Amino acid sequence: MRYLGQTKADRAEMLAAIGVSDIDALFKDVPAEALNPEIDLPPHLGELEVERHIAALAAKNLSPADAPCFLGGGAYRHHIPAAADHLIQRSEFLTSYTPYQPEIAQGTLQYLFEFQTQVALITGMDVANASLYDGATACGEAVLMAQRVTKRHKAVLSGGLHPHYRDVVETLMRQTDQPYNAAPMDVHGEEDLTALIDDETACVVVQNPSLFGHVRDLSPLAKACQAKGVLLVVAVSEVVSLGLLMPPGEMGADIVVAEGQSIGVPLSFGGPYVGLFAAKEKFLRQMPGRLCGETKDQDGRRGFVLTLSAREQHIRREKATSNICTNSGLCALAFTIHLSLLGEAGLVRLAEINHGKAVQLAERLDGLKGARVLNDAFFNEFTLELPKPAKAVVEALAAKGILGGIPASRLWPDEAAAENLLLVTATEMNTEADMDALVAALEEVL
Repeated sequence: MRYLGQTKADRAEMLAAIGVSDIDALFKDVPAEALNPEIDLPPHLGELEVERHIAALAAKNLSPADAPCFLGGGAYRHHIPAAADHLIQRSEFLTSYTPYQPEIAQGTLQYLFEFQTQVALITGMDVANASLYDGATACGEAVLMAQRVTKRHKAVLSGGLHPHYRDVVETLMRQTDQPYNAAPMDVHGEEDLTALIDDETACVVVQNPSLFGHVRDLSPLAKACQAKGVLLVVAVSEVVSLGLLMPPGEMGADIVVAEGQSIGVPLSFGGPYVGLFAAKEKFLRQMPGRLCGETKDQDGRRGFVLTLSAREQHIRREKATSNICTNSGLCALAFTIHLSLLGEAGLVRLAEINHGKAVQLAERLDGLKGARVLNDAFFNEFTLELPKPAKAVVEALAAKGILGGIPASRLWPDEAAAENLLLVTATEMNTEADMDALVAALEEVL
C-alpha cells in the first residue's frame, strides 16, 4: 500500500478547519515537562541482564495471585478454567482479528453470534452486539445512542456510577458541547434520579450494583423514565452478579452495558477487557458496532453474516453510529468459552458462592474496631466505613502482604466524604484463611 503524505497546503487547510494556528497548538493541554522530558536512560544491557532486571522489578509488585486479595471497584479476580485459556490460544482463534471479509470468517462470526446470544440472555434484553472495547466506553456509546434515539441531548448520571464510566461520558459530552447532570456521590444508595429528569433528558445512567455495592430494584426508575420518554441505561461492572440478580431488562432497562472481564478475562493490569452492549430490538439500527446474524446459504446450509455493520470501516463515515467501538474479539471469545463451560446452573452457583463469601466477610468486619458496613443489600462488594482514612489503612495492609480493598478516595479524590470509605470485595477466590488474615490485620492497624 502506498503512503500518501499530506502536503503543506493540506496541513494548513486542516489546521484552519480545526481553528488552530500550528500543530504545536494541538498539544497545549499536555504539560510542558511531559512534552520533551529529559530521560536518564541507563546503558544498554544484554538479554540475560534485562531479564534479571525486569524480574527484580516485577518482584516488587504485590500480586493478587500471591496475596489475600479483596480488590474490586470494576475489575474482579475470578477463577478462569484452564480449558478457556487453552482454547483461545489455538491459532485459528488467536490470529483472527476482525471479520472484515465475513464470508470467509464463518468461525469468528459463529462464536460472536453465540456471544451475542449469551449477553442478551444474561442481561434480559432483546439484542446484543458483538462486543465493545470495555464497560466504560460501552457506557459512553449508550449515551450517544440514547441521544440518537430520543433526539435529545442531556444525560443524567447516577452518583453510584463508577467514576471511570462517568469520566468517559463527561468527556464525550464536553467535546460535543452536550449537557449532562452528574448526581453527587451516592454512598448510601438513597439518591432520587427522577428529580433530575426534564424534557431535555435523553437518558438516565445508573449502575447496579452501584460502585458502593448497593443493589436496587430499578423498576420504579424505569417507569419514571418511560413516562418522560427518557431511556434508562443500566451499567453492570460485575457481570457475575447477573447470575443471581434480576436482569436489567426485566426491570425495564432500554440499554444495558457491562464489563465482561469477570468471565474468562484475567485482570491483566487493567486490560484488555470486553464491553457488553445490549438493547431493546426496536433500537437495533441505532446500536454501535457490529451485530452477527444467522442465515442459510443458497444450498440451505446454516451460515452467519454481519447483519449490522455500523462502523466507519464498513459504511460512509457520516452514517456510522460510532468511531470508537472496538470489537474485543479474543476477549469476547474467552467470555463465550468460560460462560459455555459454566452453563446457566454454573453461573447461578458461581454468583451464589460470591454472594455468600461477601456476606460472610461483611459480618466479620461490621463493628470491627469501629468499622461499619454501609450496605443493606449487596452482591459481592460492599462499602466499609473506617474510623480513620482508608488510604492509610490500605497501605498498612499492603505492608502486611494483604490487598485489603480500594479506598473510595482513589476514585472520588475531590470528595471529603470518601476519605474513610473502603470498597471491599470477596469472590470465589477468597479462602477462609484470606478472611482470617484480613480480620487479624485490620485489628492491628485500625
